[in-house]
Amino acid sequence: MRTPRRRRALALTAAVVGASMLLAGCSGAKPGSSTGDATAWPVTGGVHEQLWQHSFDTWNEANPSAKIDAEFFANDAYKERIRTAIGAGTNPTLIFSWAGGTLDEYVANGNVIDLTERTANVVGRVLPSVAQAGMVDGKVYAVPNGQSQPIMLYYNTELFDQVGAKAPTTWSELMDAVRKFNAAGIAPFSVAGQSRWPYLMWIEYLVDRIGGPEVFQAVLDGKKDAWSDPAITTALSDIQELVKAGGFGQGYGSVSADANADLALVYTGRAAMVLQGSWVYSTFKADAADMVAAGKIGTTTFPTVEGGKGNPANIVGNPSNYWSVAANASPEQVAAATSYLDQAVFDDDYTTFLLENGGVPPVAGIEDQLAAQPDAKFLTLAYGMVRDAPSFQLSWDQALPPAQAQALLTNLEQIFLLQITPEQFSTNMNATIAG
Repeated sequence: MRTPRRRRALALTAAVVGASMLLAGCSGAKPGSSTGDATAWPVTGGVHEQLWQHSFDTWNEANPSAKIDAEFFANDAYKERIRTAIGAGTNPTLIFSWAGGTLDEYVANGNVIDLTERTANVVGRVLPSVAQAGMVDGKVYAVPNGQSQPIMLYYNTELFDQVGAKAPTTWSELMDAVRKFNAAGIAPFSVAGQSRWPYLMWIEYLVDRIGGPEVFQAVLDGKKDAWSDPAITTALSDIQELVKAGGFGQGYGSVSADANADLALVYTGRAAMVLQGSWVYSTFKADAADMVAAGKIGTTTFPTVEGGKGNPANIVGNPSNYWSVAANASPEQVAAATSYLDQAVFDDDYTTFLLENGGVPPVAGIEDQLAAQPDAKFLTLAYGMVRDAPSFQLSWDQALPPAQAQALLTNLEQIFLLQITPEQFSTNMNATIAG
Protein backbone atom coordinates (compact mmCIF):
# COMPACT_ATOMS: atom_id res chain seq x y z
CA MET A 1 0.00 0.00 0.00
CA ARG A 2 1.32 3.43 -0.91
CA THR A 3 2.54 5.44 2.04
CA PRO A 4 0.86 8.88 2.12
CA ARG A 5 3.22 11.79 1.78
CA ARG A 6 3.26 13.98 4.84
CA ARG A 7 5.44 16.47 6.64
CA ARG A 8 6.48 14.82 9.86
CA ALA A 9 7.42 16.55 13.09
CA LEU A 10 10.73 15.12 14.19
CA ALA A 11 11.28 15.69 17.87
CA LEU A 12 14.71 15.62 19.41
CA THR A 13 15.27 14.11 22.82
CA ALA A 14 15.14 16.53 25.72
CA ALA A 15 18.86 16.22 26.22
CA VAL A 16 19.61 17.15 22.62
CA VAL A 17 17.18 20.06 22.69
CA GLY A 18 18.77 21.33 25.86
CA ALA A 19 22.23 21.09 24.40
CA SER A 20 21.11 22.77 21.20
CA MET A 21 19.53 25.67 23.07
CA LEU A 22 22.95 26.50 24.45
CA LEU A 23 23.80 27.55 20.90
CA ALA A 24 20.82 29.81 20.43
CA GLY A 25 22.89 32.88 21.05
CA CYS A 26 25.56 31.88 18.53
CA SER A 27 24.99 33.63 15.23
CA GLY A 28 26.95 34.13 12.07
CA ALA A 29 28.85 30.83 12.32
CA LYS A 30 30.32 29.86 8.97
CA PRO A 31 29.93 26.42 7.39
CA GLY A 32 32.65 24.22 8.76
CA SER A 33 32.78 26.04 12.09
CA SER A 34 32.80 23.96 15.28
CA THR A 35 30.40 26.46 16.88
CA GLY A 36 26.85 27.39 15.94
CA ASP A 37 24.37 25.26 14.01
CA ALA A 38 25.35 21.93 12.54
CA THR A 39 26.24 22.22 8.86
CA ALA A 40 26.11 20.09 5.71
CA TRP A 41 27.46 20.38 2.18
CA PRO A 42 25.18 18.40 -0.13
CA VAL A 43 25.86 18.03 -3.86
CA THR A 44 23.59 19.65 -6.43
CA GLY A 45 21.66 17.95 -9.19
CA GLY A 46 18.54 15.89 -9.88
CA VAL A 47 16.21 14.36 -7.36
CA HIS A 48 18.81 14.37 -4.59
CA GLU A 49 19.10 18.15 -4.44
CA GLN A 50 15.33 18.36 -4.04
CA LEU A 51 15.31 15.54 -1.47
CA TRP A 52 18.03 16.96 0.75
CA GLN A 53 16.61 20.48 0.65
CA HIS A 54 13.18 19.12 1.56
CA SER A 55 14.60 16.98 4.36
CA PHE A 56 16.65 19.76 5.95
CA ASP A 57 13.74 22.20 5.66
CA THR A 58 11.44 19.70 7.36
CA TRP A 59 13.96 19.01 10.12
CA ASN A 60 14.73 22.67 10.75
CA GLU A 61 11.05 23.59 10.94
CA ALA A 62 10.48 20.92 13.60
CA ASN A 63 13.76 21.60 15.43
CA PRO A 64 14.49 25.34 15.33
CA SER A 65 17.02 25.08 18.17
CA ALA A 66 19.04 22.37 16.41
CA LYS A 67 19.10 23.43 12.79
CA ILE A 68 21.32 21.99 10.09
CA ASP A 69 22.47 24.67 7.66
CA ALA A 70 23.02 23.33 4.14
CA GLU A 71 25.26 24.83 1.45
CA PHE A 72 25.06 23.10 -1.93
CA PHE A 73 28.03 22.48 -4.25
CA ALA A 74 28.37 21.09 -7.76
CA ASN A 75 29.91 17.60 -7.81
CA ASP A 76 33.44 18.43 -8.94
CA ALA A 77 33.60 21.66 -6.93
CA TYR A 78 32.57 19.77 -3.80
CA LYS A 79 35.29 17.15 -4.22
CA GLU A 80 37.94 19.86 -4.36
CA ARG A 81 36.40 21.89 -1.53
CA ILE A 82 36.01 19.03 0.94
CA ARG A 83 39.63 17.89 0.58
CA THR A 84 40.86 21.36 1.44
CA ALA A 85 38.33 21.85 4.22
CA ILE A 86 39.14 18.61 6.00
CA GLY A 87 42.83 19.41 5.84
CA ALA A 88 42.20 22.86 7.31
CA GLY A 89 39.63 21.73 9.86
CA THR A 90 36.89 23.89 8.30
CA ASN A 91 34.73 21.01 7.13
CA PRO A 92 30.96 20.81 7.78
CA THR A 93 29.40 18.71 10.53
CA LEU A 94 27.85 16.29 8.05
CA ILE A 95 30.47 15.11 5.56
CA PHE A 96 29.09 13.90 2.24
CA SER A 97 30.81 11.02 0.44
CA TRP A 98 30.35 7.98 -1.76
CA ALA A 99 32.03 5.82 0.93
CA GLY A 100 34.73 3.49 -0.47
CA GLY A 101 38.37 4.53 -0.35
CA THR A 102 37.54 8.07 0.72
CA LEU A 103 35.65 6.83 3.78
CA ASP A 104 38.52 4.48 4.62
CA GLU A 105 40.87 7.46 4.63
CA TYR A 106 38.53 9.53 6.79
CA VAL A 107 38.37 6.72 9.34
CA ALA A 108 42.11 6.07 9.30
CA ASN A 109 42.84 9.78 9.81
CA GLY A 110 40.26 10.19 12.58
CA ASN A 111 38.18 12.68 10.57
CA VAL A 112 34.80 11.05 11.31
CA ILE A 113 33.18 9.41 14.32
CA ASP A 114 31.80 5.94 14.96
CA LEU A 115 28.02 6.09 14.44
CA THR A 116 27.21 2.49 15.32
CA GLU A 117 25.34 3.20 18.56
CA ARG A 118 23.74 6.42 17.31
CA THR A 119 22.20 5.29 14.01
CA ALA A 120 20.74 1.83 14.64
CA ASN A 121 17.27 2.89 13.49
CA VAL A 122 18.23 4.26 10.09
CA VAL A 123 20.67 1.41 9.43
CA GLY A 124 17.86 -1.03 10.20
CA ARG A 125 15.60 0.62 7.63
CA VAL A 126 17.87 0.18 4.59
CA LEU A 127 18.99 -2.81 2.54
CA PRO A 128 21.95 -4.57 4.21
CA SER A 129 24.23 -4.32 1.17
CA VAL A 130 23.75 -0.55 1.10
CA ALA A 131 24.32 -0.14 4.83
CA GLN A 132 27.44 -2.31 4.59
CA ALA A 133 29.14 0.17 2.28
CA GLY A 134 29.13 2.71 5.11
CA MET A 135 30.93 0.38 7.52
CA VAL A 136 34.64 0.01 8.24
CA ASP A 137 35.82 -2.97 10.31
CA GLY A 138 32.23 -3.75 11.23
CA LYS A 139 31.45 -0.28 12.59
CA VAL A 140 29.14 2.32 11.05
CA TYR A 141 30.97 5.46 9.97
CA ALA A 142 28.60 6.59 7.21
CA VAL A 143 24.83 6.43 6.79
CA PRO A 144 23.09 6.16 3.39
CA ASN A 145 21.34 9.40 2.47
CA GLY A 146 20.05 8.95 -1.08
CA GLN A 147 18.76 6.60 -3.70
CA SER A 148 20.62 3.48 -4.61
CA GLN A 149 22.35 4.09 -7.91
CA PRO A 150 22.95 1.10 -10.16
CA ILE A 151 24.34 1.86 -13.61
CA MET A 152 21.75 1.14 -16.29
CA LEU A 153 21.43 1.30 -20.06
CA TYR A 154 18.97 3.96 -21.28
CA TYR A 155 17.79 3.95 -24.88
CA ASN A 156 15.58 5.89 -27.25
CA THR A 157 12.89 3.42 -28.32
CA GLU A 158 11.91 5.53 -31.35
CA LEU A 159 15.42 5.25 -32.76
CA PHE A 160 15.48 1.50 -32.13
CA ASP A 161 12.20 1.13 -34.01
CA GLN A 162 13.58 3.29 -36.80
CA VAL A 163 16.57 1.02 -37.48
CA GLY A 164 14.85 -2.25 -36.58
CA ALA A 165 16.99 -3.04 -33.53
CA LYS A 166 16.24 -4.36 -30.05
CA ALA A 167 17.88 -3.43 -26.77
CA PRO A 168 21.11 -5.49 -26.65
CA THR A 169 21.32 -8.36 -24.19
CA THR A 170 24.78 -9.56 -25.25
CA TRP A 171 27.98 -7.82 -26.34
CA SER A 172 27.58 -9.26 -29.86
CA GLU A 173 24.08 -7.77 -30.08
CA LEU A 174 25.47 -4.45 -28.86
CA MET A 175 28.06 -4.39 -31.64
CA ASP A 176 25.39 -5.33 -34.20
CA ALA A 177 23.30 -2.38 -33.00
CA VAL A 178 26.33 -0.11 -33.36
CA ARG A 179 26.58 -1.02 -37.04
CA LYS A 180 22.86 -0.40 -37.62
CA PHE A 181 22.86 3.01 -35.98
CA ASN A 182 26.01 4.11 -37.76
CA ALA A 183 24.47 3.10 -41.07
CA ALA A 184 21.49 5.33 -40.23
CA GLY A 185 23.73 8.28 -39.30
CA ILE A 186 22.89 8.06 -35.60
CA ALA A 187 25.51 7.89 -32.86
CA PRO A 188 25.01 4.52 -31.13
CA PHE A 189 26.07 5.74 -27.68
CA SER A 190 26.41 9.02 -25.90
CA VAL A 191 29.16 9.37 -23.29
CA ALA A 192 30.23 12.46 -21.35
CA GLY A 193 33.94 12.21 -22.04
CA GLN A 194 34.80 15.68 -20.82
CA SER A 195 33.71 14.62 -17.33
CA ARG A 196 35.81 11.43 -17.57
CA TRP A 197 34.03 9.51 -14.79
CA PRO A 198 31.30 8.21 -17.14
CA TYR A 199 34.05 6.22 -18.89
CA LEU A 200 34.35 4.17 -15.71
CA MET A 201 30.95 2.60 -16.20
CA TRP A 202 32.17 0.79 -19.29
CA ILE A 203 35.31 -0.73 -17.83
CA GLU A 204 33.55 -1.61 -14.55
CA TYR A 205 30.80 -3.61 -16.23
CA LEU A 206 33.02 -5.23 -18.84
CA VAL A 207 35.62 -6.37 -16.31
CA ASP A 208 32.91 -7.82 -14.10
CA ARG A 209 31.10 -9.54 -16.97
CA ILE A 210 34.37 -11.01 -18.30
CA GLY A 211 36.19 -11.93 -15.10
CA GLY A 212 33.80 -11.48 -12.18
CA PRO A 213 34.15 -9.19 -9.12
CA GLU A 214 37.31 -10.97 -7.96
CA VAL A 215 39.33 -9.13 -10.61
CA PHE A 216 38.82 -5.66 -9.19
CA GLN A 217 38.95 -6.98 -5.64
CA ALA A 218 42.57 -7.98 -6.34
CA VAL A 219 43.24 -4.34 -7.20
CA LEU A 220 41.62 -3.18 -3.96
CA ASP A 221 43.69 -5.75 -2.07
CA GLY A 222 46.87 -4.30 -3.58
CA LYS A 223 47.86 -7.50 -5.35
CA LYS A 224 51.01 -7.06 -7.43
CA ASP A 225 50.27 -6.50 -11.14
CA ALA A 226 46.52 -6.79 -10.49
CA TRP A 227 45.81 -4.34 -13.33
CA SER A 228 47.36 -6.84 -15.77
CA ASP A 229 44.58 -9.37 -15.25
CA PRO A 230 43.41 -10.68 -18.66
CA ALA A 231 39.86 -9.61 -17.87
CA ILE A 232 41.03 -5.99 -17.63
CA THR A 233 43.10 -6.02 -20.81
CA THR A 234 40.26 -7.76 -22.68
CA ALA A 235 37.76 -5.19 -21.42
CA LEU A 236 40.02 -2.35 -22.54
CA SER A 237 40.42 -3.97 -25.95
CA ASP A 238 36.63 -4.25 -26.24
CA ILE A 239 36.27 -0.57 -25.37
CA GLN A 240 38.77 0.45 -28.03
CA GLU A 241 37.07 -1.82 -30.56
CA LEU A 242 33.80 -0.05 -29.75
CA VAL A 243 35.44 3.36 -30.17
CA LYS A 244 36.98 2.37 -33.53
CA ALA A 245 33.60 1.06 -34.69
CA GLY A 246 32.11 4.53 -34.17
CA GLY A 247 30.28 3.50 -31.03
CA PHE A 248 30.32 7.01 -29.55
CA GLY A 249 30.02 9.14 -32.66
CA GLN A 250 32.05 12.34 -33.00
CA GLY A 251 33.21 14.75 -30.30
CA TYR A 252 32.37 12.57 -27.32
CA GLY A 253 35.49 13.79 -25.49
CA SER A 254 33.94 17.27 -25.18
CA VAL A 255 30.52 16.22 -23.86
CA SER A 256 29.82 17.28 -20.24
CA ALA A 257 27.82 15.30 -17.69
CA ASP A 258 27.38 18.32 -15.40
CA ALA A 259 25.36 19.99 -18.16
CA ASN A 260 23.47 16.72 -18.88
CA ALA A 261 24.61 17.01 -22.48
CA ASP A 262 25.00 13.23 -22.73
CA LEU A 263 21.32 12.75 -21.90
CA ALA A 264 20.20 15.48 -24.29
CA LEU A 265 21.84 13.64 -27.18
CA VAL A 266 19.56 10.66 -26.44
CA TYR A 267 16.22 12.39 -26.01
CA THR A 268 16.82 14.70 -28.99
CA GLY A 269 17.45 11.68 -31.22
CA ARG A 270 21.15 12.26 -31.95
CA ALA A 271 22.31 9.21 -29.97
CA ALA A 272 20.48 5.95 -29.38
CA MET A 273 21.80 4.90 -25.95
CA VAL A 274 23.63 6.09 -22.86
CA LEU A 275 25.15 4.08 -20.01
CA GLN A 276 24.43 6.09 -16.89
CA GLY A 277 23.31 5.88 -13.30
CA SER A 278 19.76 5.48 -12.08
CA TRP A 279 20.00 9.08 -10.84
CA VAL A 280 19.62 10.47 -14.39
CA TYR A 281 16.08 9.12 -14.72
CA SER A 282 14.76 12.16 -12.86
CA THR A 283 16.61 14.38 -15.36
CA PHE A 284 14.99 12.56 -18.27
CA LYS A 285 11.63 13.11 -16.53
CA ALA A 286 12.29 16.81 -16.17
CA ASP A 287 13.86 17.49 -19.57
CA ALA A 288 12.01 14.97 -21.75
CA ALA A 289 8.76 14.52 -19.85
CA ASP A 290 6.64 13.66 -22.89
CA MET A 291 9.05 10.94 -24.02
CA VAL A 292 9.22 9.40 -20.56
CA ALA A 293 5.44 9.49 -20.18
CA ALA A 294 5.06 7.79 -23.57
CA GLY A 295 7.56 5.07 -22.69
CA LYS A 296 10.05 6.25 -25.30
CA ILE A 297 13.02 6.22 -22.90
CA GLY A 298 13.67 2.54 -22.24
CA THR A 299 15.89 1.10 -19.53
CA THR A 300 17.65 -2.23 -19.25
CA THR A 301 20.66 -3.94 -17.68
CA PHE A 302 24.17 -4.10 -19.11
CA PRO A 303 24.64 -6.90 -21.67
CA THR A 304 26.33 -10.17 -20.93
CA VAL A 305 29.68 -10.99 -22.53
CA GLU A 306 29.83 -14.35 -24.25
CA GLY A 307 32.15 -16.71 -22.37
CA GLY A 308 32.48 -14.37 -19.41
CA LYS A 309 32.77 -15.60 -15.82
CA GLY A 310 30.77 -12.80 -14.18
CA ASN A 311 27.20 -13.28 -13.01
CA PRO A 312 24.85 -11.28 -15.32
CA ALA A 313 22.97 -10.12 -12.20
CA ASN A 314 26.06 -8.32 -10.86
CA ILE A 315 25.81 -4.54 -10.95
CA VAL A 316 28.11 -1.56 -10.58
CA GLY A 317 27.48 2.00 -9.46
CA ASN A 318 26.95 3.59 -6.08
CA PRO A 319 25.01 1.72 -3.38
CA SER A 320 24.04 5.22 -2.21
CA ASN A 321 25.52 8.54 -1.16
CA TYR A 322 26.46 8.81 2.51
CA TRP A 323 26.65 11.18 5.46
CA SER A 324 29.40 10.91 8.07
CA VAL A 325 29.73 13.10 11.16
CA ALA A 326 32.90 15.13 11.59
CA ALA A 327 35.15 14.35 14.52
CA ASN A 328 35.91 18.06 15.00
CA ALA A 329 32.25 19.02 15.43
CA SER A 330 31.07 20.30 18.79
CA PRO A 331 29.06 17.96 21.08
CA GLU A 332 25.93 19.97 20.29
CA GLN A 333 26.48 19.69 16.56
CA VAL A 334 27.13 15.96 16.85
CA ALA A 335 23.92 15.52 18.86
CA ALA A 336 21.84 17.42 16.31
CA ALA A 337 23.43 15.70 13.31
CA THR A 338 23.15 12.15 14.64
CA SER A 339 19.56 12.68 15.75
CA TYR A 340 18.72 13.96 12.28
CA LEU A 341 20.35 10.91 10.69
CA ASP A 342 18.63 8.39 12.91
CA GLN A 343 15.18 9.97 12.93
CA ALA A 344 14.75 11.72 9.60
CA VAL A 345 16.77 9.84 6.98
CA PHE A 346 14.59 7.28 5.19
CA ASP A 347 11.59 7.83 7.44
CA ASP A 348 8.19 7.63 5.69
CA ASP A 349 8.28 11.22 4.44
CA TYR A 350 11.88 10.95 3.15
CA THR A 351 11.23 7.66 1.37
CA THR A 352 7.96 8.79 -0.19
CA PHE A 353 9.47 12.07 -1.41
CA LEU A 354 12.23 10.13 -3.14
CA LEU A 355 9.78 7.68 -4.72
CA GLU A 356 7.45 10.39 -5.99
CA ASN A 357 10.34 12.11 -7.72
CA GLY A 358 11.66 9.03 -9.55
CA GLY A 359 14.31 7.95 -7.02
CA VAL A 360 15.10 4.42 -5.89
CA PRO A 361 15.14 4.26 -2.08
CA PRO A 362 17.42 1.49 -0.70
CA VAL A 363 14.75 0.71 1.91
CA ALA A 364 13.77 -2.85 2.69
CA GLY A 365 10.26 -4.12 1.92
CA ILE A 366 8.90 -1.35 -0.32
CA GLU A 367 7.91 -3.45 -3.33
CA ASP A 368 4.21 -2.53 -3.02
CA GLN A 369 5.05 1.17 -2.85
CA LEU A 370 7.17 0.85 -5.97
CA ALA A 371 4.36 -0.84 -7.87
CA ALA A 372 1.98 2.02 -7.00
CA GLN A 373 4.16 4.73 -8.53
CA PRO A 374 3.68 6.19 -12.03
CA ASP A 375 7.31 5.22 -12.70
CA ALA A 376 6.75 1.67 -11.44
CA LYS A 377 8.48 -0.04 -14.37
CA PHE A 378 11.73 1.87 -13.94
CA LEU A 379 11.66 1.83 -10.14
CA THR A 380 10.94 -1.89 -9.94
CA LEU A 381 13.77 -2.69 -12.37
CA ALA A 382 16.32 -0.53 -10.55
CA TYR A 383 15.26 -1.66 -7.08
CA GLY A 384 15.30 -5.31 -8.11
CA MET A 385 18.79 -4.93 -9.55
CA VAL A 386 20.01 -3.71 -6.16
CA ARG A 387 18.02 -6.15 -4.04
CA ASP A 388 19.01 -9.22 -6.04
CA ALA A 389 22.59 -8.43 -7.06
CA PRO A 390 25.14 -11.07 -5.97
CA SER A 391 27.75 -8.30 -6.23
CA PHE A 392 27.29 -4.52 -6.19
CA GLN A 393 30.67 -3.03 -7.06
CA LEU A 394 31.18 0.55 -5.90
CA SER A 395 32.30 2.92 -8.65
CA TRP A 396 36.04 2.50 -8.97
CA ASP A 397 36.89 6.17 -8.52
CA GLN A 398 35.20 5.98 -5.12
CA ALA A 399 36.40 2.52 -4.14
CA LEU A 400 40.06 3.42 -4.71
CA PRO A 401 42.17 5.88 -2.70
CA PRO A 402 41.91 9.37 -4.24
CA ALA A 403 45.40 9.44 -5.79
CA GLN A 404 44.96 6.07 -7.48
CA ALA A 405 41.48 7.07 -8.62
CA GLN A 406 42.85 10.16 -10.35
CA ALA A 407 45.46 8.06 -12.15
CA LEU A 408 42.70 5.70 -13.24
CA LEU A 409 40.62 8.51 -14.74
CA THR A 410 43.63 9.90 -16.60
CA ASN A 411 44.62 6.55 -18.09
CA LEU A 412 41.07 5.53 -18.92
CA GLU A 413 40.52 8.79 -20.78
CA GLN A 414 43.60 7.96 -22.85
CA ILE A 415 42.14 4.52 -23.61
CA PHE A 416 38.90 6.05 -24.91
CA LEU A 417 40.82 8.59 -26.97
CA LEU A 418 43.02 5.78 -28.38
CA GLN A 419 46.15 7.45 -27.02
CA ILE A 420 47.50 4.38 -25.17
CA THR A 421 47.15 0.61 -25.52
CA PRO A 422 45.57 -1.73 -22.94
CA GLU A 423 49.05 -2.96 -22.06
CA GLN A 424 50.28 0.57 -21.42
CA PHE A 425 47.22 1.22 -19.27
CA SER A 426 48.01 -1.84 -17.16
CA THR A 427 51.65 -0.86 -16.77
CA ASN A 428 50.71 2.67 -15.71
CA MET A 429 48.10 1.51 -13.20
CA ASN A 430 50.27 -1.27 -11.75
CA ALA A 431 52.73 1.47 -10.79
CA THR A 432 50.04 3.00 -8.52
CA ILE A 433 49.73 -0.15 -6.38
CA ALA A 434 51.58 0.37 -3.11
CA GLY A 435 54.44 -2.02 -2.45
